[in-house]
Amino acid sequence: MAYTLPELGYAYDALEPHFDAQTMEIHHSKHHQAYVNNANVALEGLTDFADLCPGQVVRKLADIPADKLAAVRNNVGGHVNHTLFWKCLKKDTVLKGALQEAIVRDFGSVDAFKAEFEKAAATRFGSGWAWLIVNDGKLSVVSTANQESPLMGKEFAGCEGFPLLCLDVWEHSYYLKFQNRRPDYIKEFWNVVNWDYVAERFEKAQDDCCCSK
Repeated sequence: MAYTLPELGYAYDALEPHFDAQTMEIHHSKHHQAYVNNANVALEGLTDFADLCPGQVVRKLADIPADKLAAVRNNVGGHVNHTLFWKCLKKDTVLKGALQEAIVRDFGSVDAFKAEFEKAAATRFGSGWAWLIVNDGKLSVVSTANQESPLMGKEFAGCEGFPLLCLDVWEHSYYLKFQNRRPDYIKEFWNVVNWDYVAERFEKAQDDCCCSK
């Protein structure tokens, strides 16, 4: 079964004025669609992976033939990362409960967590992602290059863990509104984090598939 572009579940202008509608539309309908299209091409002939969801595929990169590895890593990875990213976005939600308690426990305070996350996002050289992940109940912040994901493990992404929250820091995610001011984009992110969804992922904290075909 071929992958398809997932619906956002909200209008392109739903995150205004923090994330602009034009960027959201291009990011979702053009950039993410391209990853979906290219992922389908990359997986052609790989029958052992046909029934796996994208999140399961990126966990099994070691089993991908060498001539297909880069394309699968980049494009299935891009599909997985973007699908999670859209779900992490929503205005007017509040960090609370068990997730907030765990953040304070593992980072010292919510502000300390945000500072570490912002640093990871701002200092990721070139294109990539910043992540809040959980490993054996402990939270940490990491960043990955290109379309790598903590789901891929240390061999392929330099880190491993279950992703709770992610921020895309590729230029296409912010350049129309923020130009070269990535730190400003990162600051605006806190106004559109879907803390309800992130908390739900934290409560499950298991290897469920974060996106569908």
